[in-house]
Amino acid sequence: MTPLEALGTTFGYKSFRGRQSEVIDRVMAGERTLAVMPTGAGKSLTYQIPALCRPGVGLVISPLIALMHDQVRSAEAAGIRAAALTSADDNRDETIRRLHDGDLDLLYVAPERANTEGFQRLASSVRLSLVAIDEAHCVSEWGHDFRPDYRQLRGLLDAFPDVPRLALTATADIRTRADILAQLGIPEEGLILAGFDRPNIQYRISAREGLPRQLSQLIAETEGCGIVYAQSRAETERLAATLRDTGRPTRAYHAGLDPAARAASAKAFVQSEDMVMVATIAFGMGIDKPDVRFVAHAGLPKSIEAYYQETGRAGRDGDPAIAHLFWGADDFARARRRIETEMEESRRGGERARLNALASLVETSGCRRAVLLRHFGEDPPFTCGNCDNCLNPPATVEATEIARKLLSAAFRTEMRYGIGHLTDVLAGKQTDKILGAGHHSLSVFGIATAEELRLVKPVARALMARDALRADDFGGLSFGPGARPILKGEEPVAIVLPPKRAERRSRGTAQDFPHDPLFEKLREVRRDLAKEQGVPPYVVFHDSVLREMASERPKSLAALGRIGGVGAAKLDRYGDAFVAAIRSY
Repeated sequence: MTPLEALGTTFGYKSFRGRQSEVIDRVMAGERTLAVMPTGAGKSLTYQIPALCRPGVGLVISPLIALMHDQVRSAEAAGIRAAALTSADDNRDETIRRLHDGDLDLLYVAPERANTEGFQRLASSVRLSLVAIDEAHCVSEWGHDFRPDYRQLRGLLDAFPDVPRLALTATADIRTRADILAQLGIPEEGLILAGFDRPNIQYRISAREGLPRQLSQLIAETEGCGIVYAQSRAETERLAATLRDTGRPTRAYHAGLDPAARAASAKAFVQSEDMVMVATIAFGMGIDKPDVRFVAHAGLPKSIEAYYQETGRAGRDGDPAIAHLFWGADDFARARRRIETEMEESRRGGERARLNALASLVETSGCRRAVLLRHFGEDPPFTCGNCDNCLNPPATVEATEIARKLLSAAFRTEMRYGIGHLTDVLAGKQTDKILGAGHHSLSVFGIATAEELRLVKPVARALMARDALRADDFGGLSFGPGARPILKGEEPVAIVLPPKRAERRSRGTAQDFPHDPLFEKLREVRRDLAKEQGVPPYVVFHDSVLREMASERPKSLAALGRIGGVGAAKLDRYGDAFVAAIRSY
């Protein structure tokens, strides 16, 4: 069977997308490859297809048990013989028997198991068609999810020098890509860079001003499942309790919960079609759910790489989705303190650069997508037409003078006071605190105009983002390295004024599918089948497949089989139910 035949028979598609065929051709030829492909671009097909077409079993190294189980479930639904060897599986003996009997196309294991002598003996006793290393950025110490066990995989790979190795990731900058190639023994010509753009995701970034209200508005305007990433365990609980008032099923997820409760929440989310999960970043990598319609950040992510990966959990099915980041100046203050106090000195420079890249993303008045893609070494167009700044271009205000006045006020008050006190000093207010400290006699007392005072808060936020101001644990503002060039007149300060709320609501809605009663009926059929078989609805068919069914209205199994995404196994298992529903409509 050729790869194209396997694609049609197993997955119901007539052609490969993007650079899938190029990656598959290299694996089929026994080459070593690193494929950097955006989430939703069909990375799993690049090892599933060769595993079906080459003799032997494909070994897939994956970082999380939940992710492996999800991948096994989806593979089996497509008719692929797959299994996982994990500490959570009680069918170990059966899986090993199937492996020895040649009854598996794919075997999933974690890197910790793959590195053991026992597993390597097991692998040596069978024929391997390929070794795929998923989430390969975990190999690199420069990657945002570095896992030491990934770095030890070279021994396993070199034990099978003639077996093609395929490393896969959606998230790796230039430095990380070079490290992956070196650590996994892949030649430079083996790098296939499919790009980082996720055009179906609408990027939005807003200052955090009444976060529960802002999140409730996002939930109200966005149908389907969503993830809200919170900064702490306590915040996940608080936000989940508040967001339940929206009427949407809402749960909290964090590492402090009982393992059984975490597993139950994750399962409920995967099977739901409209749940909102409020979680720490402990949630996500193990959830390969394609129909997440929005990802919101309640605070600053750790890096652009982390932001890209976390937002990439939205819209994996290719349908429109929203990624909305809500940030505050205190996010940057905490992040910079963490770098200076918790990081090894050798890593601080890189972490500062990552944080500055995030500052550029949140501060820009231009295209968000362009900033994001340039960070990964691409040369994108100046506008994308699907981010908040492209849809509703913001106004920018020259704010150098008020920035210098604010910095001067911080300096004159000995860099011990917060933004509220500094604003009062600049406004010339004779409060008890100002009079008691003698700040009414300072040269900066009362020097700001009414228009400048309205800009103090957004200016302070911008200065903290670019590390010109830093906040201590008590909120006191002091100079960062970015203050000097501003005070000396060497660097101008312009700030972005966000569009009015009414404008944000009225334009740029990511979802514009018309209501289709047949589509809703097909979703009911899918829901019943999924419940009957104990799998999430998307394992049966993605929404995009149901929409094509509703449009084409196939009234026979042969016609249904011509719908993209309807492979032979799914046609045999589910076809009658969907054809009957369409005929009776």
